[in-house]
Amino acid sequence: MASSHFPLPELGWDGGWAAAFTEHTEHTEHLAGRVARVDKGACTVLTEQGELRAGYGAEPPCVGDWVAVRTGPVPRVRAILPRRTAVVRGGVGRDSRSGLSGDSSRHVLAANVDVAYIVEPAAPDTDLGRIERLLALAWESGAEPVVLITKADLAADLPGLLDAVASAAVGARVHAVSALDGDGLDAVRLRPGRTAVLLGPSGAGKSTLVNALAGRPVMRTGEVRAGDGRGRHTTTHRELLLLDGGGLVIDTPGLRRIGLSDDVAEGLAQTFADVEELAAGCRFADCAHESEPGCAVLAAVESGDLPPRRLASWRRLQREAAWMAGRADARLRAEQTRKWKIIHREMRRSGRNRP
Repeated sequence: MASSHFPLPELGWDGGWAAAFTEHTEHTEHLAGRVARVDKGACTVLTEQGELRAGYGAEPPCVGDWVAVRTGPVPRVRAILPRRTAVVRGGVGRDSRSGLSGDSSRHVLAANVDVAYIVEPAAPDTDLGRIERLLALAWESGAEPVVLITKADLAADLPGLLDAVASAAVGARVHAVSALDGDGLDAVRLRPGRTAVLLGPSGAGKSTLVNALAGRPVMRTGEVRAGDGRGRHTTTHRELLLLDGGGLVIDTPGLRRIGLSDDVAEGLAQTFADVEELAAGCRFADCAHESEPGCAVLAAVESGDLPPRRLASWRRLQREAAWMAGRADARLRAEQTRKWKIIHREMRRSGRNRP
C-alpha cells in the first residue's frame, strides 16, 4: 500500500459508519480506521493520517473491522464498531475474532464485506461439496456470495463444468475467470468502497486473481505444478488490500478445514434452496428425506430432477450443523453451571463470615 493516507470513503466509510462512530468523536485523540491485518498483540489500521500499528486488548479485531484508534506514541484500538457482516467458520479451536490462540468453535475470517468470492479451480478438479460448504458460510455472513471458477483456460469442458457448478450454487452468480489472460475479470471488478473476501482452498489462484484485479503484483504467487495444474500455497495471513481501480479485497490463506459454525441454519437453507423448496411438498412436515412415504425430495432424486450427490451433501452438512449446535449448547450449559458454582461458593463463604 503505497499511499501515505487513506480517505475513509475509499475504504468503504459511509453515513452509517459515521453514525456508529459518533460516541467516539468526543475524544479528539480517537481516529476512525479500518483493520488491514491482525497479528499477535498488534494490528495494522488504515486511517486518514496513514497506516498505523496499534495494540489491542482482550477483544482482538478482525481484518475488515472498523475501529476507533487512540493515537499517540503507542496507538491502541479502543473500540470495534458493530459489524454489518462477518464470515464465520467453526470447529477450528481458535479465537473467535482474530484466529490467534484461544479456545473457541467460532472463527471470524473477515468482517464488513459486501461480496464473498468463493474461489474454486477448474483444474485439476472442482469440488462441488466444498463450494456448497463455503456458500453456507457466505449466505450466513450477510454478504453476497459469488462463485468464481478460476483457471478457466485449463477446463476440458468449461460449459459443462459451469452447468454443474450452477446446480450446486443455487441463487448465486457463477463466473469463469482466467487471471492469466484476463477473461471474465470485468464481471467481478469492484466499485469504489466495495469490499470482497476471497474464500477457497490452497492453490486455487486467489493471490493471482488479486494481482489481476489490482493491475499490479500486490501478492506473492506460486507457480502451477506441471502435470496436475495445482497451484502452490503462498498466502499465509489475511490482509485487506486497496485496489488501484477502486474497491477492496481481503485475501485469505487456503482453507484446509471448512467447519460450519453453530448458527449456520439460515445459510444452509439458502445454499440448498432447491431441496427446501422440494421439502415443502413432502407429506410429513418433519420428513427427514430418508425413506418416508410421500417424500417429494426422494421423488425428485428418483426422477432425476435432483442429483443424488446434492441430497447426500445436504444430509452431511445438516448433520454437522446439528452436531455443532449441540456442542455449543453443551458448552453454554457447562459455563452456566460453572458460574452458579462460583456464586454458591461465594454465598457459603459469606454465610460463614457473617457475625
